[in-house]
Amino acid sequence: MTNLLIALSNLVKNPITDIVGHYRSPNRANSMGDALEFYVKDLFCGSTKEKSISKKNEIYNKHFSYLGNQNNPPDIIIKGGDAIEVKKIESLRSGIALNSSYPKDKLYSDSPMITQACRDCEDWREKDIIYAIGVAKNNKLQALWFVYGNCYAAGKEVYERIKNKISSGINELEGVEFAETKELGRVNKVDPLGITYLRIRGMWHIENPIKVFDYVTEVGKDNGLTVNAIMLKEKYDSFPSEDRKNLENISGGNFSISDIKIKSPNNPAKLLDAKLIKFVK
Repeated sequence: MTNLLIALSNLVKNPITDIVGHYRSPNRANSMGDALEFYVKDLFCGSTKEKSISKKNEIYNKHFSYLGNQNNPPDIIIKGGDAIEVKKIESLRSGIALNSSYPKDKLYSDSPMITQACRDCEDWREKDIIYAIGVAKNNKLQALWFVYGNCYAAGKEVYERIKNKISSGINELEGVEFAETKELGRVNKVDPLGITYLRIRGMWHIENPIKVFDYVTEVGKDNGLTVNAIMLKEKYDSFPSEDRKNLENISGGNFSISDIKIKSPNNPAKLLDAKLIKFVK
């Protein structure tokens, strides 16, 4: 089974910054967002050098139980492992648009925001989720972050409390016909003919991890690629010892694994033991 440590090891061995150029012809990835998702999948599968689409699909089938779409999280689920959400931004300081799905500390099978196919891809109830966030500048990958949700987002009750309060407030309006919806609200028959309806959607954003974790790592070089991965120490220790040893045996001043303390997303007064894995090309 693949995991983030294997992906990071593959990345250090074969870092690619011109991912659009690398994936455009064989994979028909004409945008940075598409290319980034291909790159992340290939890092976890060790398939960055594979050019055949059919062989690549076979490799993906071996390692992944679910590959999603742009409208429903997550983008990837590793068989028996973590979920991955891939996001592309164009500035080192840009916020990240999550659209109608609030930030997740974990992925839950009873979430109304996931598809039935995702729910049925394995026998599961909850999964750790990795936010894979790429920063592209001049069509080059400048920074890549892998951050576990429980290092980045608060518990789901924090976001659902706000969502439910807004939704219930909207539904208390008098003289308006509401309909069942997974969004914040939907108003039917707005006009006299009853042919117009209003969808009320939430648009969630979260700060870039470069800004969120600026107290534990620097932004990096402007003309190269900087990779940062942050996870709780207990998560790092849960990976197979062979994968940890392989990563720890990588030598060079441009690669490091550090013990850090990060603020708890649920209580910033509490510091959590975590690992920072950093690579600069």
